[in-house]
Amino acid sequence: MISHRLPELLEDAGNSLPMLTRHLLATLKEEHGGLMGQIKHLEAQLKAWHSQNVLSQRLESQAGIGLLTATALVAAVGDGRDFKNGRQLAAYLGLVPRGQQIFLFQDRCHRDIWR
Repeated sequence: MISHRLPELLEDAGNSLPMLTRHLLATLKEEHGGLMGQIKHLEAQLKAWHSQNVLSQRLESQAGIGLLTATALVAAVGDGRDFKNGRQLAAYLGLVPRGQQIFLFQDRCHRDIWR
């Protein structure tokens, strides 16, 4: 990974990196470190919330569902009582059987729009 080698590259006067590039890379390295710190802090908050939420813990106990998916699902739909059945929840989440998807168009950002 380049982030591990970056200090070595920045300090090596023998390579052909221009000084401006060195300064820009050093700034990006600092920003990357700050973002990684924020990510760790947010993950700690999610873990604390998850440890106190029974619904999130029940979801995580299912195969293929981890902490992030469980917390996001509970945050988005709560206990799911607003849906008549699992099919409505799946449709709300955009999970429809592949055979029933109909391609409508591609939007300006080149994202496929399905129905």
